[in-house]
Amino acid sequence: MAKKLIQSYLPDSNTIRDNRYLRFLGSTIENPNLWHLNRRSAAAAFFVGVFCAFIPIPFQMVVAACLAIVFRSNLPLSVALVWITNPVTMPAIFYFTYKVGCYLLNVPISESTLELSLHSVGAELSRIWKPLYLGSLITGLAGGALGYFAIRLYWRWNIISNWKNRRVQRKQAHQVQSHIPRKK
Repeated sequence: MAKKLIQSYLPDSNTIRDNRYLRFLGSTIENPNLWHLNRRSAAAAFFVGVFCAFIPIPFQMVVAACLAIVFRSNLPLSVALVWITNPVTMPAIFYFTYKVGCYLLNVPISESTLELSLHSVGAELSRIWKPLYLGSLITGLAGGALGYFAIRLYWRWNIISNWKNRRVQRKQAHQVQSHIPRKK
């Protein structure tokens, strides 16, 4: 059940193989272990994907793919989870990580309005980059670790639940068979 649920949301292997940003990885993404989905590879993929989603860098999917290869996690799941930060969620997530960084560095939170010019964005980024990246690193590590342990627990709970259900079904089947009269 857990495996089928996760696989239903994963991108197709051809989609990832044909991605123009991932072509530089060449034959390394052909490793079948990167495409196999089990408890360890799924949990590692959650760590990699969530961690990369919280880091404000361009080409997060490429970084997630490289880390998936290094940590031997499920490649499609690692890449797909990066989309936690999308154009809709990105401002809220990165503002939160900035506030976490300000708290950790004991720096006041900047409440300035952002003007959409290259100079204004560059000046604002040069002022907030330390708390933003520290907060992103800390929340990425915490979120990735939370995702890792949540998937490990969910997967284990799912296996135990399936075992219990099969045991009950076998017991019921045995009881039904024992009540059937035998012909002599």
